[in-house]
Amino acid sequence: MEIYLMTMPPSVAVLRIGHRLVRDDRTTTHAVLVSRAMGSEVIYMTDVDDEIKITLDKVNKRWGGENEFKLEIIDNWKRVLKTWKENGGIVVHLTMYGVSINQKLKEIKELNQRILVVIGAEKVPKEVYFLADYNIAIGSQPHSEIAALAIFLDRIFEGNQFNKSFLDEKMKIIPSEKGKNIIHRNQGYSSNKNNNNNNNNSSPKKKNQN
Repeated sequence: MEIYLMTMPPSVAVLRIGHRLVRDDRTTTHAVLVSRAMGSEVIYMTDVDDEIKITLDKVNKRWGGENEFKLEIIDNWKRVLKTWKENGGIVVHLTMYGVSINQKLKEIKELNQRILVVIGAEKVPKEVYFLADYNIAIGSQPHSEIAALAIFLDRIFEGNQFNKSFLDEKMKIIPSEKGKNIIHRNQGYSSNKNNNNNNNNSSPKKKNQN
């Protein structure tokens, strides 16, 4: 059985092309939140309302990430894509018509280059298929672009993205088998210290919610 060391990409960004007016902003917000939670550093989006950026700002202020993840609203996706490649990064377009992720994941990771993941809110321009370095399928059945993004990022980071803590977080969830266990960061209090000592949930720094 072949054993090899999987390397982590230097950084990952997401480019979402298009916006369906018939879909509510909640779907667009989910694309942003999945990108943030699953390890990317920035998401570029076209044709979205400024309210989406306001929502992200609120999330970052509460859960951290103001200096670690950002949303950039753009008007020219092609320029972003070409500039990314000119700066030495690779472009991975997620499409159900592409090559199976199982066939190309190892190759992509071993390149150890910055990755721009392209997803479409609607049918993407044909040109994307030719500008991308990889057209990757997360299965060849109809599915959500957000689901494809989440799976791809998890495969790339191998679950290590869940070990990350945002430096400026004001709230932090402590995993619990039952109920909700949340640490609220008080002024001068670091949530990285004295968490869950001896599994004692009676600490005044923690708030148990039912």
